[in-house]
Amino acid sequence: MEEENKNQEETKQEEINQEQNRGQEVEENEGIQISNDVIAVIAGVAVSEVQGVSSMAGSFAGGISEVLSGKKNLAKGIKVENNNSIVKIDVNIIVEYGTRIPDVAFEIQNRVKTSVETMTGLTVEEVNVHIQGVNTEVIKQEESEEEAKEEK
Repeated sequence: MEEENKNQEETKQEEINQEQNRGQEVEENEGIQISNDVIAVIAGVAVSEVQGVSSMAGSFAGGISEVLSGKKNLAKGIKVENNNSIVKIDVNIIVEYGTRIPDVAFEIQNRVKTSVETMTGLTVEEVNVHIQGVNTEVIKQEESEEEAKEEK
C-alpha cells in the first residue's frame, strides 16, 4: 500500500514537472509574433533551392506587382495558415519537364518543414504541394539547338 502511494506521488510530481516545462516553452516564444508573410518568405526560399522546381505559381495580381516593383516576390505561390503556433503551408509550383514529381514534392515538404521550424520555432503540421504546371521550355530549347545543328 505504501508503495502504491509512493508511485502515485512520483507520478504526480512528474506531471507537475511536465506542466512546468510546457509553461517555459510557451514563455520562450511569448510576445513574439511572426507574420505569415515572413513564414511564406522562409518557405519560398526553401522551395527555390529544390532541384526540379521551375518557378512558383502565384496569382495574377502578385505577378503584376512583381513586374511593377522590379523585385522578386519570394512568397509568391505560398499560402500560410497559422493557428496558435501550428502552421499549415500550401505551396503552388511549376515543375521542370522530365523531373519526377513525387520526388520534387517530397523534397519541398522536407525542406519547408525543416526551414520554418528551425527559423521560427513554430510547429509545421502540413506542407501541401500543388503542381500548377510543367515548364516545357527546356524541350523547345533542345529542339531549336538540334535544328541549328542540322542547318550547319
